[in-house]
Amino acid sequence: MNLIEAPSPNFDFRTSPPDTIVLHYTGMPTGEEALARLRDPDAKVSSHYVVEEDGRIFQLVPEERRAWHAGVSFWKGGRDINTASVGIEIVNPGHEFGYRPFPEAQIASVIALVADIRTRWTVDNDRIVGHSDVAPDRKEDPGELFPWKRLAEAGHGLWVEPPAAPGAPLSEGEESTGVFALQAGLTRLGYDCAPSGKFDGHTKAVVTAFQRHWRQERVDGVADGETRARLIGLLRLGA
Repeated sequence: MNLIEAPSPNFDFRTSPPDTIVLHYTGMPTGEEALARLRDPDAKVSSHYVVEEDGRIFQLVPEERRAWHAGVSFWKGGRDINTASVGIEIVNPGHEFGYRPFPEAQIASVIALVADIRTRWTVDNDRIVGHSDVAPDRKEDPGELFPWKRLAEAGHGLWVEPPAAPGAPLSEGEESTGVFALQAGLTRLGYDCAPSGKFDGHTKAVVTAFQRHWRQERVDGVADGETRARLIGLLRLGA
């Protein structure tokens, strides 16, 4: 794989091998600006890789080191996601600066990069996630336009398309055993969503993050029948 070296000073040491891959979008007007920020010692942020829209891949931090990309985060019981993960920033202006589809060359490079990383580290499919999955209250990236289905079809990550399931949607403000079951399922998948039976603002943020990844046609934080069916389908895959 042809990597362009663009070293960042923003890293420290790992205490264990990475077992997770976290995908981001840069959320800045240009890739050049994103690279500059990720290499700025005053910014105190970085990632292992940046993938440009034309498919070029920049390596900023060695995989053996801990890059600073996830921030306050959680997945499958772990809270130090930076230590546990390899971070990939995908150049895209994001929701703030004109979110747009990811070009073909870029997605091909992301798929190739994820495949390459998995030759060096043990990363299960249920640990290939987005920044919004590990930080749903704070982040939206890589967002609902990222082709998670295509990545999964290439062998990296989870995807299901079960039949639509009946049932009244669950939304913020509700309190029921159905909400408890929803929260339990989201927690089992990996989210920080301890079951309470109360559909609060945090639960809405988690449902929204789930939809950005696995129910991209509807991103509103309302757990309709299809959202819940997709969650059940993912859990049956062994997540």
